[in-house]
Amino acid sequence: MRSDLTAFLMMQYKNNQSVLVVIYAKNTNRVLMLQRQDDPDFWQSVTGTIESGETPKKTAIRELWEEVRLEISENSTALFDCNESIEFEIFPHFRYKYAPNITHCKEHLFLCEAEKEFIPVLSEHLAYQWVSPEQAIQMTKSSNNAEAIRKYILKDK
Repeated sequence: MRSDLTAFLMMQYKNNQSVLVVIYAKNTNRVLMLQRQDDPDFWQSVTGTIESGETPKKTAIRELWEEVRLEISENSTALFDCNESIEFEIFPHFRYKYAPNITHCKEHLFLCEAEKEFIPVLSEHLAYQWVSPEQAIQMTKSSNNAEAIRKYILKDK
C-alpha cells in the first residue's frame, strides 16, 4: 500500500531530469527563442522533462516535435548530443511542479541544426523569435541556456 501511494504521489510531480535543445539555423547562425506561457518575461530554447522509460535523446526528439513541430529521426545528424548535463536550482516560482524536497534539476544539453529558419508551430509557448546568439543570451533568464549558446553556438566566433 505504501509503495502504491508513493508511486501515485510521484506521478503528480515532474521528474527533475530534463533536456535543453538549442535550435540554430545553419544559414543564418541565428537561434530560435521561445516565450513561455507561464512566465511571459522568460524566453528559452526547447526544454522538457524526461519521462519514465525515455533516454535524454528520445526526450529531445519528442520535445522538438511537441514544442515547435520539428520532426527529427533517431538517426538524424541534425540533433547533436553535447554529452553534457548541468545541475541547476529550480526557480522558486516553478517549484510547485516538483516533489516538496526537490530544489534542483539536471538538464541534458543538445543542439539541433536546422538548414534554415522555419516558422515553428507553437503549442506550449506564446511567441518565437529567431535572434543572434548574443541576443539570445541576453533574452533568456536561464543561465544554462545562455551558457549552452555561448559555448556551442558562439564557439566559432
